[in-house]
Amino acid sequence: MSKNKKLGLNTICTHVGEVKDEQFKGAVSPMYLSSSYEFLDVDVKRYPRYFNTPNQEFLAKKIAALEHTESALIFGSGMAAISTMFLAFLKQGDHLVVQNTLYGGTVNFIKEEFPKYGIEFTFTNGYKVEDFEAAIQKNTKLIHIETPSNPLLTITNIRAIAKLGKSKGVLTSIDNTFASPVNQNPMDLGIDMVMHSATKYFGGHSDILAGAVASSEEHIERIWNVGKNLGGNLSDMTVWMLERSMKTLGLRVKAQTKNAKKLAKWLEKHPKISKVYYPGLKSHPEYHLAKSQMKGFGAMLSFELTNDLDSQQLQKQLKLIKSSMSLAGVESTMLSPYLTSHALLTQQERDAIGLSNQLIRFSVGIENIKDLKCDINQAIAALQ
Repeated sequence: MSKNKKLGLNTICTHVGEVKDEQFKGAVSPMYLSSSYEFLDVDVKRYPRYFNTPNQEFLAKKIAALEHTESALIFGSGMAAISTMFLAFLKQGDHLVVQNTLYGGTVNFIKEEFPKYGIEFTFTNGYKVEDFEAAIQKNTKLIHIETPSNPLLTITNIRAIAKLGKSKGVLTSIDNTFASPVNQNPMDLGIDMVMHSATKYFGGHSDILAGAVASSEEHIERIWNVGKNLGGNLSDMTVWMLERSMKTLGLRVKAQTKNAKKLAKWLEKHPKISKVYYPGLKSHPEYHLAKSQMKGFGAMLSFELTNDLDSQQLQKQLKLIKSSMSLAGVESTMLSPYLTSHALLTQQERDAIGLSNQLIRFSVGIENIKDLKCDINQAIAALQ
């Protein structure tokens, strides 16, 4: 457990993981761009691919503090983080149980790459704890979940999954990207490993590609042993930018979460919106579960348009909200999951999880709420 857990969120964001400027005492961490470090008579032999340059090492401390873990590693992307984590704990003949409502890139990685390694896997039929228990086999080594899920914002019972894993002697991992550590700390609920696409809320300004895994020192050591061979590291220029961005993580995400809850309630009453997916709505089937395990409901939501509107044409009419493939920046963005995040799934697979072509994923930013509502209304009006 992180020794920084008792510090306030914004204090951790601002001060933990700073690289100290001992000579000039600057307020901002210095940037170490060297790819070559002294190896004689030093305590740590530093090399960029070993995840231990000064900027890499100290940013990992910030992430660990935010997720209440002992240690962390940063990677070149979210997919580099999750693939390295999987390969660190799964080998030929092992079995993975994985949630059926999941980021499309993770689904594609599992289906495309695991057969090459002889790793078996089962996607659950649902996201209740019973679905996971039914999928466990004698050779299961890991259970992986995502909550809130991308893009339907389903909520999985983190405590129940962690308890199930421990009862079966199986490790558990979670993609915590949508919630961020501002709104959810899975390690406090018993999960073994937490990963993030740090491109999203950690970066927050749509200019960084990165990933992270946080866990115990023992688990991170094992991930490191694989990671140094795969080489999915992050340049120190980007590490420095990410550390700078994370200083405002708490402020940004709380403002975005506040906006998202207001917009979800407004969209739910809109005559041209047939359905809204947001765990902060009392109409959400897992509202009470989300409330019990999250500190805030997050800044991501999805909604379905009525059948008389075209989802692509609506996005083309937006003037303020951007149509974008990524999410979690300070600017609001929308996309069609069937064309982007879940484009690699077949139509049958998308139908099975309830992902329609009318669905739009909405990453809510920090803009004035009135301006966001006006932009959506004018885009809808332009199509009528």
